[in-house]
Amino acid sequence: MSVFMKMYDAMYASLGPSHWWPGDTPFEIAIGAILTQNTNWKNVEKAIANLKAADSLDPEAMHALSLEELAELIRPAGYYNIKAKRVHNFLDFLKHESDFNLDNLKHRELNSLRSQILGINGVGPETADCILLYALDYPIFVVDAYTQRVMSRHGLAYEGIDYHGLQELFMDALPENVALYNEYHALIVRVGKDWCKKKAGLCATCPLKSFLDQ
Repeated sequence: MSVFMKMYDAMYASLGPSHWWPGDTPFEIAIGAILTQNTNWKNVEKAIANLKAADSLDPEAMHALSLEELAELIRPAGYYNIKAKRVHNFLDFLKHESDFNLDNLKHRELNSLRSQILGINGVGPETADCILLYALDYPIFVVDAYTQRVMSRHGLAYEGIDYHGLQELFMDALPENVALYNEYHALIVRVGKDWCKKKAGLCATCPLKSFLDQ
């Protein structure tokens, strides 16, 4: 068993299932992935609640909003004018590629679809992979700043490794499994938030403390 699987087992045994990603529909999950850029999830929840209250958490209804109307609804998520444009760019993509139906994207070839989503202005690798994994059930591992920090502190990521290099480490070491990728990323985020903090880690009580010498 690889050290990556052992780390997963240790986190899961300590923390239990994460039930990620929050969202009632794949579309809500995709919108949440865009809105969560540079903010915390509590702010995203407020923005999502505003969209629901306005009966606008629907691709066509949201697309019909002006940028100003959309920006006001998602204001709690921060950078609301920028994010309104990014959401609208995603909606334009959805309109032209799948007639506003996310399910119509689900059977496309992964790398081709990923390239298309990355071509949407304002959507980077982490956001694209969140949409692919959590909203569309594609087997692609999501990495973020928490992943970089946790893996670096355990000597499993070399200095200066980029997003795709770190992603490859996981996908080479793990079986290709959507549920596993989903839960693993969620567990890393939980460990990163509560133990592997930016300035100093709380290593003595961390679920991964036994791996510090690995």
